[in-house]
Amino acid sequence: MSIERVREHFAALGMEKRIQEFPVSSATVELAAAALGVPPERIAKTLSFRDGEDGCLLVVAAGDARVDNRRFKDAFHQKARFLTPEEAVAMTGHAVGGVCPFALEGRRVKVYLDESLRRFDTVYPAAGSSNSAVRLTCGELERCSGADGWVDVCKGWREEEQA
Repeated sequence: MSIERVREHFAALGMEKRIQEFPVSSATVELAAAALGVPPERIAKTLSFRDGEDGCLLVVAAGDARVDNRRFKDAFHQKARFLTPEEAVAMTGHAVGGVCPFALEGRRVKVYLDESLRRFDTVYPAAGSSNSAVRLTCGELERCSGADGWVDVCKGWREEEQA
């Protein structure tokens, strides 16, 4: 099971007690926010995209952020093409609703964190299942995910964009 691999990943870091499991679904930003009792923007959603012909890249972004196609193309030199649910499982080992940037060892997956997350002390990404999350600071998220770097590929979260 995907969550078991994520639990092992965090156990190796001495952080397994950070994982929370819920009796309800947390598969969407809204459901996760309700399960956790936090604002939706503090949910760190993991978006999965095709990278070239057979690769995968994950962008972890704040719950209120949306991918900006121009920024994505500028950052990654390709159009944003989401993985299908079947591709997400095959490439990440996690099903949609539980896709996360953890326990990806041995897979051809690049992980990027979006700047939309940096405005929060703590965020809540999924932990490998559609009813789990883990509380992390942005620094912990970067370390625990082995992120390839930070990018600015999302819109809709900056104050000036909301006016």
